[in-house]
Amino acid sequence: MLEVLTKRFGVSKFMYRLLIILLCITTTFSACNSDETTVVFVGDLLLDRGVRTRIEHLGMDNLFHSSIDSVFTESDIVVANLECPATSINAPINKKFIFRAEPDWLASLKDHGITHLNMANNHSMDQGRDGLVDTKNNIKQAGLIPLGYGKDIKKACEPTLITNKPRNIYVLSSLQVPSENWVFLEDKPCVCEDSFDEISNKILRLKNKEPKAIVIVQLHWGAEHTKVPLISQKQQAYMLIDAGADVIIGHHSHTIQTIEMYKEKPIYYSIGNFIFDQNKPINSKGLLVQLKVREQDIFVSDIEFDIKNCSPKF
Repeated sequence: MLEVLTKRFGVSKFMYRLLIILLCITTTFSACNSDETTVVFVGDLLLDRGVRTRIEHLGMDNLFHSSIDSVFTESDIVVANLECPATSINAPINKKFIFRAEPDWLASLKDHGITHLNMANNHSMDQGRDGLVDTKNNIKQAGLIPLGYGKDIKKACEPTLITNKPRNIYVLSSLQVPSENWVFLEDKPCVCEDSFDEISNKILRLKNKEPKAIVIVQLHWGAEHTKVPLISQKQQAYMLIDAGADVIIGHHSHTIQTIEMYKEKPIYYSIGNFIFDQNKPINSKGLLVQLKVREQDIFVSDIEFDIKNCSPKF
């Protein structure tokens, strides 16, 4: 090849070697980019109450600051916890806090880079079982993927494969907070409420079958408006890591809670709010957790953001 380039195109040996080096660098960067998947998790996303008022006055786009958009745009997968049903069905159950979002608002979430919405929380059922099913349908119609929901308990609690590049990445989502005035029926549409023994067994089976797979556990749990997890949560988190979980992501407290490393695996007990109308200082910060998954390793980092007028920004 060197002789052909030199004779036919007048390429010197130095230029030939330089071209080869540049080609190698370009190939390496391309391989790195194609062999890495970026997954982002953010916390509670409310589209009612004070947030509804803001949407009705300024529109959905006003909720997304450019600093958030820039991170979402660079990410392959973005998961948020949808802290309300999104349905036109108005059938509130009897409880203290009842939410409902307009279904056509979901498309804007996709436009701003969100790809998956967790439904395994204590507000998905606010408009009854019909509202729950309709929310799932509306999420899918908007081009988003629901997590932690199923036509029965078995389907709701199955690990969800969110990508197979560069290796399989699964998410298990489970609600660990008691639901108010909601009848949990195993053979009816529901959100996952697996016990920690059941979650651990699912992780063990998954890891035995696919040792290289990444398993992320997403939990709606803990005590609201607190900055540290309960002792029971720490024990439960260790149990899941011992079973093979790679990362634990928590929400529900509406606050940033302790970040802990156990056996070199990160535990985010609560990443706080994302889009929310609570304005006390303890509730006005959240975490964006970013996972960069490669064939042989995983790098986890987090960025803290402020929430002002319902809108998060760095």
